[in-house]
Amino acid sequence: MYTITVTQKGQVVIPAGLRKKLNIKKGTKLLVKEEENGIFMSPAGTDSISKMKGALKSDESMTEFLLRERAAEYAQMDKKWKK
Repeated sequence: MYTITVTQKGQVVIPAGLRKKLNIKKGTKLLVKEEENGIFMSPAGTDSISKMKGALKSDESMTEFLLRERAAEYAQMDKKWKK
């Protein structure tokens, strides 16, 4: 946990270790949310959907992928039952 001080202009300094860990650099936008017991800040665009953007790039369609996976599962089950 860190303790930070609010300046006369309402500014705060995010400790260097947190900036590095969260990849917060000059110009990074932060989301600020009021919570019941305080304020929550997070870098904008860090929700799980944003994090996954581009992670599943492939020439194969999702349908083809699922059909291939299902076929592999059935083949494994057939192999198991034939023993």
